[in-house]
Amino acid sequence: MATGQKSAAKAKPATAVTPAKKATPVAEKPRQSKPHEIVLSTVVQNAVGIMSWSKFAGEADLQELCTDLDKRVDKIKAGDMSSVEAMLFGQAKVLETMFTSLARRAANNEGLKQFQCNLTLALKAQAQCRATLEALAEIKNPRPVQFVKQANMTTGPQQVNNGNTKGGYLEQYAQAHTGAGNNPSQQNKLLEADNGNHLDTRAQGAASRANPHMATVG
Repeated sequence: MATGQKSAAKAKPATAVTPAKKATPVAEKPRQSKPHEIVLSTVVQNAVGIMSWSKFAGEADLQELCTDLDKRVDKIKAGDMSSVEAMLFGQAKVLETMFTSLARRAANNEGLKQFQCNLTLALKAQAQCRATLEALAEIKNPRPVQFVKQANMTTGPQQVNNGNTKGGYLEQYAQAHTGAGNNPSQQNKLLEADNGNHLDTRAQGAASRANPHMATVG
């Protein structure tokens, strides 16, 4: 090879490879509930009921209300009863206010009918307030569950057998209805006379020749 000739050809510069862009995953649209699923949904039913009685707060969005209510339901399922406790306490305060207002109205009434009406409503509100507080106390301090063992008590010569033991139900039933065992049959006692003589159960005898017209006495 010639000395002036280069021993190795210059390598061509490598072109930079542009990394391919990752495809952004398209978020799947939420499945639209069918009409029968909406009707049977407890959350939707409660949300519709809340909207019907909450016009004082303005027009609420049904979808947002259902979502928020569903989250609260999940907290209750997980054991967080703080929202329930707050609800019951708030209701008890409302009932307390109703009792005070109705009691004041009754005190200012001069007519007997109106006085009785307002006082009756006041006492009902007071009773509901007490029941609400009792429910709240039951949630805060639940009663322990007690298991009471069954006790068989009789007042006469009776025998109670719990379990499949010897001399159980079937054997007692058989002895009572078939006369099995050591107890004498009541029917045999009725066939005996008062003096201890048994009835003659032998075969009938033939008619006597002295009195041929008389029939044989059994």
